[in-house]
Amino acid sequence: MCSALGTLVVASAALAPEAAAQDIHSKQWYLKAMGADEMWKYSTGRGVKVAVVDSGVNQTTSSLKGQVLVDQVPKSVAYKATEDDDGHGTGMAEIIAGTGAGGGVKGLAPGAKIVPFHIPYTTDHKADGKLPTLAHAIRAAADSDVKIINMSFGAPYSDSEEQDAIKYAASKGKLMFASIGNDGEKGKAEYPAVYPYVVGVSASDESGTVAKFSTKSDYVDFAAPGVHIPGWCDGTFTQYCDTDGTSPATAIASASAALVWSVHPNWTANQVLRTLLDTAGRSWPEDKPSTYLGYGLIRPRRVLINKNIDPGPANKDPLYAENGTDPNEDITATPSLSVAPSSGATAKDSGSASGPTSAAAKDSNSGSNTTTWVIVGAVAAVLVIGGAGFAVLRARRNA
Repeated sequence: MCSALGTLVVASAALAPEAAAQDIHSKQWYLKAMGADEMWKYSTGRGVKVAVVDSGVNQTTSSLKGQVLVDQVPKSVAYKATEDDDGHGTGMAEIIAGTGAGGGVKGLAPGAKIVPFHIPYTTDHKADGKLPTLAHAIRAAADSDVKIINMSFGAPYSDSEEQDAIKYAASKGKLMFASIGNDGEKGKAEYPAVYPYVVGVSASDESGTVAKFSTKSDYVDFAAPGVHIPGWCDGTFTQYCDTDGTSPATAIASASAALVWSVHPNWTANQVLRTLLDTAGRSWPEDKPSTYLGYGLIRPRRVLINKNIDPGPANKDPLYAENGTDPNEDITATPSLSVAPSSGATAKDSGSASGPTSAAAKDSNSGSNTTTWVIVGAVAAVLVIGGAGFAVLRARRNA
């Protein structure tokens, strides 16, 4: 579910495509801030498939034509995969892999492809028992050749079947990102971000400061742009709105991983994640992640430009401390699947007793003086999940 702050543009015959493109693309400030034009010289995400588990993905928007692999959705979970009554899932798909055609949003990884999954949402007009559960969708994605699973939503309760499905997906070499939540300082991190092996993403604004709505939590791993992010206003797909939330931030994090994996197709999920953790923008020690910004602002450019970067061991969980796993345990000893490759910052510590809230990551090696900010967007959708919650323990972090 998106928090609409204002209509940006009507993407219809009433507006010339060129004008629409200029208007929307100018609103995507995070592309310039993250150095997208430079990154696209190294990688566009080509060859990487991203599962978007959400409210469905409309494959007919101008920005997603040719980007959605409908025929690769497993039949067991294909029901209404390309029907989106809310616009949320489609918006996330565009943030990840949109081409920007026809005045649409351009994705951070426009060379990547989307595999859509439609799970139940409170925004669905009516309950539909035919829709797959989150656990079923994750297992289906795990058995496919997608490499990244994007979950831009959150729910207050855990579920044993979901937890088992996520562990299964991790064993199959998938990298999973989820929204931390939009309940601010006093909120609680939401599932699936709390589950082990899921990377929790918070939202920051253009200054590199955590957004007020972004949930403070021990389970934050990265921050990404999430304020004033263009996204579809609703399921009519006639207008883009200015949105805030940890949903877009999660999509930006997934796109960042796709850029890196495309250039390093033989890396495992652990190695992709480790390099992103090592290069995140922060001034605090890496072993003391912030409860606001985690390990810092995600900066895939720093991975792409470093030809000698060390990805570390292929089969060791880089987040073993918070996941509560054995640091010597083998997690996916081999890459999930090969893909064809595509043709040091400082951060201001706010001094908060709960950890840094600001990370203005200026890239000193950029060749220009641009400041690289990472922000996380769109308000998280809420899953309809019944039943009592099951406790999932992950180590509290030092922040």
